[in-house]
Amino acid sequence: MCGIVGYIGPRQAYPILINGLHRLEYRGYDSAGVALLNGDLRVFKSKGKVHDLEELVKHENLSGTVGIAHTRWATHGEPNDINAHPHISPSKKMAMIHNGIIENYSTLKEELLNRGYEFRSNTDTEVLIHLIEDIMVNEQTNLVEAVQTALCQVIGAYAIVITSQDQPNLLIAAKKGSPMVIGVGEDEFFIASDATPIIEYTKNVVYLEDEEIAIIERGQELKIKTIRNIDKTPYVHKLEINLTAIEKGGYPHFMLKEINEQPNSIMDSMRGRLSVEKSIISLGGIIDYQQKLCNARRMIIIGCGTSWHAGLVGEYLIEDLARIPVEVEYGSEFRYRNPVITENDVVIAISQSGETADTLAAIKLAKSKGATILGICNVVGSTIARETDAGSYTHAGPEIGVASTKAFTAQVTILTLMGLMLGHERGTISKSKYNQYIHELSRIPEKVLKTIKQTEKEVLNIAERFKNSTNFLYLGRGYNYPVALEGALKLKEISYIHAEGYPAAEMKHGPIALIDEEMPVVVIATNGGTYDKVVSNIQEVRARKGKIISVVTEGDVTVREMSDFIIEIPETEEFLVPILATIPLQLLAYHIAVMRGCNVDQPRNLAKSVTVE
Repeated sequence: MCGIVGYIGPRQAYPILINGLHRLEYRGYDSAGVALLNGDLRVFKSKGKVHDLEELVKHENLSGTVGIAHTRWATHGEPNDINAHPHISPSKKMAMIHNGIIENYSTLKEELLNRGYEFRSNTDTEVLIHLIEDIMVNEQTNLVEAVQTALCQVIGAYAIVITSQDQPNLLIAAKKGSPMVIGVGEDEFFIASDATPIIEYTKNVVYLEDEEIAIIERGQELKIKTIRNIDKTPYVHKLEINLTAIEKGGYPHFMLKEINEQPNSIMDSMRGRLSVEKSIISLGGIIDYQQKLCNARRMIIIGCGTSWHAGLVGEYLIEDLARIPVEVEYGSEFRYRNPVITENDVVIAISQSGETADTLAAIKLAKSKGATILGICNVVGSTIARETDAGSYTHAGPEIGVASTKAFTAQVTILTLMGLMLGHERGTISKSKYNQYIHELSRIPEKVLKTIKQTEKEVLNIAERFKNSTNFLYLGRGYNYPVALEGALKLKEISYIHAEGYPAAEMKHGPIALIDEEMPVVVIATNGGTYDKVVSNIQEVRARKGKIISVVTEGDVTVREMSDFIIEIPETEEFLVPILATIPLQLLAYHIAVMRGCNVDQPRNLAKSVTVE
């Protein structure tokens, strides 16, 4: 969840580190810190955002060509100056930054306390750097050996970088369960939690695998060993993203930029996979498993947060189009309920970052039971991409805003392609319907663009009216139930307004008690098989004087007459409505949050990539 940056080379390290922290701040923004080597070890850290760290150090000596930096999402210990990273060793000669959770830190800490060590912070990270120095001193080992020994005692997840005053030309990095990428330049190296701080300096990167240690020494080739001292050969990948993709491009916030990028990101998710002229859907990443998919007795879709909502849409899609039973599971619950999994099951894991800890744990459990594992993720070279048997990248491009937007619609696009492909291969949809459906899918990017343009004015009007509300209710049925969940999630994430999504028919089994003249109720009431039922639900809200905001298909008359506010989206096939209906709900959440003065891109207590349980 935290952001890690490191540098060693001929340049001044601080500008590279602070720029990298800004790039990674979406991963955590409770505190920030930097350690620099230039003869001595200097550590500066501060509660708050990266900007607060910059203010703290603006009159300090920041020279040095070796350094590490960190932006924190708090787990152990409250967000304050003391708990901020980097943490230093007892001798004050080593500093370490850390992403992850050391689960047995209290046991390790107790042992170190018994040996006379003192701790200033409440973090698991300080325990680990104390342990490493203790091993160096008492076992007379070098730094690499001490790190190996310490990490063999650790239970949990980590991505760490260590710098030492006694070895000023060396950085040590290691990972297990948390991402770590090393940029390889000309006589210089960059370390980061993901590639965003690296791409403006080099396109050559090495992804560390679990339990690997990188020995990064000035003037030497990159060396990699495991914590059990097995030498590994670094494999250099080429980055595919570019610098403009991670900048705001004139938009006030990344979230608004990413909402507006969706016509292109959806198109990119289909590019090379959908041919209307040839009536072909070809998902190259899973083509070797296509028959396995067609013959699957059951599919299990695993995700967290927005990816779980995309999975719910996928359940409707695959069962409807391909007639294969589908279950959708939270990654965080899946492995703790002793699930029944067999080698005949296909598990589809969905994650924007490809690093979601709970989803990765679920993958490992499903693999141990012999299931076929497919991945849908956005980040090339991510852990999920490497741990799964096969899969599809969404190609949505970097998503910096913490509240996911274009990643969701890209994930749904991949699941739609998969559902249509399976329906065609299994003969559960006719040839004429298949051709009709893929033609309509090809038009979705232009309809998304139209939706963004034509709904903006009305969404702003609704946002102004309800910006001070304390509760929202979102209702949908069928394909639109996941849309209701996702709309509510977006609002609560970035505006801090309590919002709940419900199947519309379930409203009268509890939530109807909440409805009064102050309650805004967002209803996704587009054309489809449950339209008449949703109309009845709207009437129930209206009878209780709730304020009705309806998302409808263009030209709708019936719902318009019942609603206080109407948002129109273009007509499309029912199974494609979630992609379009989600757009105005993203915009509504965005504009309400802006009007309330909230930090849209960095909402409180959240981080983009949840790499810890």
